[in-house]
Amino acid sequence: MNRKELEEQLAQTLEEGELVKPDAGETARRKLPHKTEIRIQTPHDPIREETRQYRRMAQEIDGRYDKYGSNEPNGDGPASETQK
Repeated sequence: MNRKELEEQLAQTLEEGELVKPDAGETARRKLPHKTEIRIQTPHDPIREETRQYRRMAQEIDGRYDKYGSNEPNGDGPASETQK
């Protein structure tokens, strides 16, 4: 086939082929802005500090939450607080 025949075949295929319409819902979804998440890194964890304060005021009946404070960077985990 020569170039002219190929162009004619392409034109015919484009004219006779099915027109694919884009999905309106998908197009609208793509136009929405991406969800953003802002994280601020702080030198201290306010939740951990509040938990530490509560543990100083009261003692837990069982040790089910001890694992949450056991990785304290300064060694102030629940084991060292209960021994105080």
